[in-house]
Amino acid sequence: MTTIGAKENVTAIEPLLRLLSRYMPLDEADRAALSGLMVGTLLQREARTDIAREGDKPTVIRLLVSGWACRYKDLPDGRRQIVGFFLPGDFCDLNVYILSELDHSIGALTDVRYFEIQPHQFQEVIDARPHLTRALLWHELVTSGIQREWLLSIGQRSPLERLAHLFVELYYRLRAVDLVDDLAFDFPITQHHLAEANGMSLVHLNRTLQELRRAGLIELADRQLRIVDLDELKRVAMFKRSYLHFNR
Repeated sequence: MTTIGAKENVTAIEPLLRLLSRYMPLDEADRAALSGLMVGTLLQREARTDIAREGDKPTVIRLLVSGWACRYKDLPDGRRQIVGFFLPGDFCDLNVYILSELDHSIGALTDVRYFEIQPHQFQEVIDARPHLTRALLWHELVTSGIQREWLLSIGQRSPLERLAHLFVELYYRLRAVDLVDDLAFDFPITQHHLAEANGMSLVHLNRTLQELRRAGLIELADRQLRIVDLDELKRVAMFKRSYLHFNR
């Protein structure tokens, strides 16, 4: 655990502030209200460990500050399906604390840092800041839209279309929080994670990656993904970015 002060915490939650500002402008009072929730302890978790497990009683709201995490479901025999990626600036289920128990698990794919916010403190802030509440609701609607696109990919897109769509989506989500350099971004997850997220075997996943490489659409090396031809990758994926609702 790392204890940080007010100035450091503004830097830590900058991805969240950038993300919410893509939906609607935030004034200084909104930004200060969010920052005020997160002065204190910044938690850390190592890669390949769980942040929360299915069946746990949710008592806090978690905000991912750095690293990548995932929402997943698993079967008794150990098979796992990743059903969502959490990137810096994402809440890990904003309203989950109203439930009696979690119906999914949250795992750290890389080393991560995150805040835990007490629900009553969060409620006090959004009650006092209706404009901020609207931005947070917008964020939750986008999360639901992403889930629908993932379901469409698993059910109807071909493996090539599915992987292309995920790469374009991650590009836009990371660009929204200023974590893209031109068309390249850190890509710290493994082929195993990609296979679990896309419903593919490792062999099929590797074959599909090679197909995207041979087509000159992506370069993936040294834990970095570079999109070589964004327009063509979007065409292959049949990607429509409207579900992300980035207005700014």
